[in-house]
Amino acid sequence: MRLEDFGYNDELEKFKIENNLDSFEIGRIISEHKERYIVKTANCEFEAEITGHMRFTAKSREDFPAVGDWVAMTTYDSDSAIIHNIFPRFSIIKRQAVGQFGEIQIIATNIDFAFIVQAVDRDFNINRLERYLTICNTSAVKPIIVLSKIDLVNELRINEIIESIKTRIKNIPVIAISNETRNGYETINMIIEKTKTYCMLGSSGVGKSTLLNNLSGKALMRTDTISQSTNKGRHVTSHRELIILENGGILIDNPGMREVGIADTTSGLELTFDIIFRLAQNCKFKDCTHTLESGCSILEAVENGELDKASYENFLKMEREKAHFESTIVEKRKKDKEFGKMMKNYKKDMKKK
Repeated sequence: MRLEDFGYNDELEKFKIENNLDSFEIGRIISEHKERYIVKTANCEFEAEITGHMRFTAKSREDFPAVGDWVAMTTYDSDSAIIHNIFPRFSIIKRQAVGQFGEIQIIATNIDFAFIVQAVDRDFNINRLERYLTICNTSAVKPIIVLSKIDLVNELRINEIIESIKTRIKNIPVIAISNETRNGYETINMIIEKTKTYCMLGSSGVGKSTLLNNLSGKALMRTDTISQSTNKGRHVTSHRELIILENGGILIDNPGMREVGIADTTSGLELTFDIIFRLAQNCKFKDCTHTLESGCSILEAVENGELDKASYENFLKMEREKAHFESTIVEKRKKDKEFGKMMKNYKKDMKKK
C-alpha cells in the first residue's frame, strides 16, 4: 500500500521536508496499548515506543502519540521502532479524562468524520447526542448520527426518534441501520469516502464493533451481548484501532464511553447550541446568565415554545461543566508554574552550596 491510501497528503509531506525528516520512516498509528503503539507504514507494521526525550518534555497527554497520528520513527530489528516526532494534527477528538479534573483524554486524531452511534431500543438519549456533537464541534470533526438496532423497534418508534432529533439538532445527517438485516448499510457505504478517516463514538453495546466488522467484511473486533442484569453494554473494545476498509475509507473503532465529559475551551458549545447563542445577542443585559433575569431572550424563547426546554437545560449543564473545566485548567497551570519556579530556585540554591 501507499502512504496516501491511509491518509497521507501534501501538507504532511511539506512538514516532513521542512523539518528534515527524510531519513526517518513515516507511518500512521493504527492502535495503542498502554503507550506502546502499532504503526503502519507503506510496507509493514511496527511495534513502537516513544523516545525518553519525548516522554520527559511532554507537558500533557496531548504531547503523546495517539491513534490516527502520523509519526516519524527509526526502525530496528524487523518489526520494532522508536517514535521521534509527531506530525501536526488537523483535528483531535478529546474528552475530560474520567476522574482526573483538568486532564484530557485523546480519543483519536486526524479525523474527518465521526459516526455518533446510538441504539434505538435502549440507548437513545438526545442530551447525550448533544454532548457528542459538542465534542465533534470542538474538534472540527463533521458528525453523522447513526441509529442502530432498528430491527428491535417498530417503524413508528423509529420515525418518532428521527423527528425528535431533527427538532433539536439541525443540519446533521441521520442514518437508521440494522446490523442484523444490513438495512441502511448502503447509505453508510455511499457516505464513506476514500482516504478520509472516520471514527465511531457511542456507549458500549450499541453495535459499533459489529458495524465495523460488517463494513469491513471481516471479524476484526470481538462483539458481545448486552448484560441482562444491568441492561448495559459490556466493554468489548478495550483499545482504539484503525482499519482500512475495502472501499478505501479509514475507520477507527473506540471503546464505549459511559461518561462523556466535554473538554471544550473553544467554540464547540456555540456551534452545537447556535440557536441559544443567537438568542443571547438580544438579551437585555450583556452579562445575562439566562437563568433568572428579566429581558432574557432565551428564557422568553423557552416560555413561548420557540426553544426546546430540555435542550436549554442541557446547555446550562454543559456550560457549567465547561466553566469548571476551564477554571480547573487555569488552576493546574498556576500550580505547575509555581512548582517550576520552586524547582528553579532549588537548583540555584544547590549550585551556591
